[in-house]
Amino acid sequence: MKILATNGLAPAALEKLKAAGFEVNTTKVAAEQLATYINKNSISILLVENEVVNKDLIDHCPGLKFIGSTEASTNIAISYAQKKGVKIIETKNVTAQASAELTFAHLFSGTRFLYDANRNMPLDGDSKFNNLKKSYTHGVELQGKTIGVLGFDLEGKAVAALALRLGMQVLYFDEKEPTAEITISFFDGQSLTSSLKCSPKEMVLKQSHFISVHQNEKQNQTISTKEFFAMKDGVGIINVAKGGLIDEVALVAALESGKVSFAGLDVFESEPSPEITILMHPNISLSPNIAKCTVEAYERGCTSLAEQIISQTTA
Repeated sequence: MKILATNGLAPAALEKLKAAGFEVNTTKVAAEQLATYINKNSISILLVENEVVNKDLIDHCPGLKFIGSTEASTNIAISYAQKKGVKIIETKNVTAQASAELTFAHLFSGTRFLYDANRNMPLDGDSKFNNLKKSYTHGVELQGKTIGVLGFDLEGKAVAALALRLGMQVLYFDEKEPTAEITISFFDGQSLTSSLKCSPKEMVLKQSHFISVHQNEKQNQTISTKEFFAMKDGVGIINVAKGGLIDEVALVAALESGKVSFAGLDVFESEPSPEITILMHPNISLSPNIAKCTVEAYERGCTSLAEQIISQTTA
């Protein structure tokens, strides 16, 4: 069977597939030429990242047997593909650690004012060094603080594991997860497991020093004016999960009032053109939707796809 991986594959995954007898093509194909290329080259398995795989493409490529993605892609017409007999292969739990670590990158940036220092040091570091130092001496430590996790998906649980390792208290709200076991693994093979229970959402909002928002498709986790009002004064809030989980107009108002001391955003309501009020706000740590993008996450995703392709086509 022939495979087209439109964004390439990690070397280890490529070798696995070739050793199993697959012909793997890693040509980058323009969206408007994809259907023609698939049919001309008799592609049976299409592997994508963020490319759109819609009903038209599926209809025009009757030879496709599998569509795979290195993450749960919202750009694939999954139900329609399955209706047409095309199997969907997705990777699970390969990006949770990457997302959790970016969550804490934004938390550290916020609690120690790095988002602001990195803007001002190049401008005034040589002439106003002592003034800048004085401005940034009121940072806080994460150890001993409480983090609230709204939506206890795989990424939310990975955030909880990192928080526990830092000596933080973890509160979470997710009606689909009444209890959870969080395992903390160490470099030497040892591990510890902590048992957590779902707390009422109001309690999580009221008692948390920091809040990390995560996606749960079964319930509305959106943070808006009502939720901000219920939070501690000076709370820090992070969203690396999905744009729209935080009402950005309400967020700016909460930042201006001091209710929220800082925010960390990797995703945005109007992505890929975030609002200028968000991009220019002095109390927001920013990144361009890179939560899932690490070398290790990519390698895990590619390897998982390769293993699933081999197992499902040779069964």
